[in-house]
Order: sequence, then C-alpha cells, then structure tokens
Amino acid sequence: MGNVAVVGSQWGDEGKGKIVDWLSERADAVVRFQGGHNAGHTLVIDGKTYKLSLLPSGVVRGKLSIIGPGVVVDPWALLAEIKRVGEQGVKVTADVLKVADNASLILPLHGRLDQARESAAGSALIGTTGRGIGPAYEDKVGRRAIRVCDLSSDDTIAYKVERLLAHHNALYRGMGQPEVDGAELIAQIKEIAPKILPFAAPVWEIMADARRDRLRILFEGAQGAMLDVDHGTYPYVTSSNTVSGQAAAGSSIGPGAVGYVLGITKAYTTRVGSGPFPTELTDDIGELMGARGHEFGVNTGRKRRCGWFDAVMVRQAIKTGGITGIALTKLDVLDTLTEIKVCVGYEYNGTRIHRFPSGMAGQAAVKPIYETIPAWNCSTRGARSWAQLPAEAVKYIRRIEELIEAPVALLSTSPERDDTILVRDPFAD
Repeated sequence: MGNVAVVGSQWGDEGKGKIVDWLSERADAVVRFQGGHNAGHTLVIDGKTYKLSLLPSGVVRGKLSIIGPGVVVDPWALLAEIKRVGEQGVKVTADVLKVADNASLILPLHGRLDQARESAAGSALIGTTGRGIGPAYEDKVGRRAIRVCDLSSDDTIAYKVERLLAHHNALYRGMGQPEVDGAELIAQIKEIAPKILPFAAPVWEIMADARRDRLRILFEGAQGAMLDVDHGTYPYVTSSNTVSGQAAAGSSIGPGAVGYVLGITKAYTTRVGSGPFPTELTDDIGELMGARGHEFGVNTGRKRRCGWFDAVMVRQAIKTGGITGIALTKLDVLDTLTEIKVCVGYEYNGTRIHRFPSGMAGQAAVKPIYETIPAWNCSTRGARSWAQLPAEAVKYIRRIEELIEAPVALLSTSPERDDTILVRDPFAD
C-alpha cells in the first residue's frame, strides 16, 4: 500500500474535506504540509459536521495527525479548534496530535498587519482572510520567525520579539499605525507556550519512523493549485506552495515518499476573493450554482464566485502539480441545468491559446472558448455506482478526463462520505 497526497486543482474549496476524511479511514497518519488556519475543511460524519482549519482531518478518527513545518501555526487558533472539536466529542491529545517543533508561529501582530495592508490597498486588495498567514510566511523567509521550539526558552522569546518588532514597528510607523508593545507580546507568548509545547515534536523523526514501518500516510493539502505562490494567479494567491511538490518538504520527508497525487476537482469552478476568473458567471446560472453548492467559505462565510469548469486551468494544475488522478466533486450541483459549458481554450489577443498566462495582464485579458455539453437534467445526488448515473453525466465526466489529460479516480455525489464512486483506490498504488 502506498501513500497519497491530496491537493486542490482549482482555487481551493473543491471539497477536499470529505475526500480526505474518506481516505483517512484507510490511512495510518494524516499530515498537513502547508498553509495555516486560512484553510477550511468540512467533514460530515454520521450526520455530524466538523469544520477544521488547522487540525489535520485525521483527528476526527483518532488517527496520528501531524502538523508539518511547512505550516504556519497560530497557537491561539489551534487551541480554540481543539476545544471546539472537543465539545463535539473528539478528544485531541498529545498522543494523537504532533506539531513540528520547527514550525513557525502566527502571532497577533501578523493578523493586525495583514488587515492593515488590505485596508490600505483599496481596489488593489488581494482578498486575504486577514488571519496573518502572509506576514507570518514573510517573517519565516526573512529569518525573523518565532518557532514552536522557541517557546521553551524565555531568553529566545525576548531576543526574537526584539528582532520582530524592529521590522514590524517600522511598518506600522510607515502606515501611521500604533506600534506593537513588546512586553505585552512577550506576555501573550509566554502565556500560550505551556499549552502548545506538549504537542511539539521532531516531526522529521516521526515521519522517518512511519516510512520505515510502512505506515500509510495521507498528505493533506490546503487551498488549490491556482492559489500557489509560484504557479497560481499571482499576486492573488496564498503565501505558500500548494502543489504536491510541497508535500515532501512541508512534512519533513523525501519526495519519494509522497506516492499517488489526488487532485480534488469541482465539477464547475469557484473562487473566493479578488483575482482573475475567466469562466465566472454573474448571471442566474452562477447564482444557482452558488445556492445549490452552498458556496460560502468555511472559515470566513464569504460568498464564492461561481463559473463553468475550466479544463485549461485544471490541465495546467495537473501538469505543475504532478497529479496522478482526480476526485471529481459536486457533480450533483449541475443536475438542474439545461445545458453545460466547459472552457476548452482561451482567446488572447486574437489568438487561441491552451494555457493560462503567468502575467496579471494576460490572466485578466483571456476570454474563455466554450464547448457545450448536453445536460442530464435529473438527479445524480447520492449515486454510488456508474450504473446509477445518467448517460449524459457519464459523458460529461469522460469529456473532462479527455480535456484535462487525467483519469477520475473518485467521484463524489454528495457531502456524505459514502456517496462516493471509487474507480481506483489511490492507496493501492
């Protein structure tokens, strides 16, 4: 049995929560490898809904759950999430949850800076969640970050806070904002430290042991390929690499351990926040998709923009992300449509192209070229075999496979975990 990396192939919100939960039952360990508590995964188990942001989805099933060093960790958000799932009957102990001791922390000043920048950006805002993810990654690469392991040393905390504030307070002064009080920040960090340190662990060692013992590892990605800081719609992206290449480094393990890469792919397209969206629908069809798909952010409640399936974008995500096969989700949202369109190319400066441009101007200028596919206009919700799907729905799936040059490994037909058609078990590879 192999390992599986789960990544999004669009702009996030593809339905990773259900698929990760479905796979986690077969896994021995689940690892988060990038992002922070801006990610939102919804799991529905036995009729009970769990909304996770930072915790790996495996915690709900008591599986070994690891937050790797590629993640930026807000300790206050983590403890609040542990408390919240605890109230739902899920006990998260230090035996279940391991947080990389070399993971960087998100501090209150990061969220404050994130929000201040967005407020000052006017029409040029990125559309971040305002939770400090970007500023925390900036401090990480700027070698100013406070890491989980630093929480055990008061001297280290004091030294690093001084370095942090030399940078951050200069920014606040430049924006006409009050400076951060160093003593207050140190007190906040010292207060949270003993609550977080029990979960700290040398994750690289745990991962090495897991591989030696041939445990089945599920690498849980957040966001989607088109939000990748290198491969996405820059600058309207997140601050980390979201593609499968990050699964290894962000989990403290070599790339040979990653195995099958499953790209979660919605049967249409959605996006939250600012940035280009070639197939966006601002008409009644877009509103219908949003209503039927319950397209609101798990964490923020923000309404998602909706549009037709973009095969050009997904094919590009498959190439850059090394995706082996896809899990196609939310097919049932299209059940009531009388016709369905798929973007099969773009018109750009009078020429047909088959790639998503890298530059802002090009991404904003492309116009979708559509292929119309017959609709099925009947329910696919809850189907658990190909035989239960209408012929037109099967044709739609097969056409998507051709266009994106990757097979459908799983098909999800409702939020319920058992409403899943397994074509190929990713763990079997």
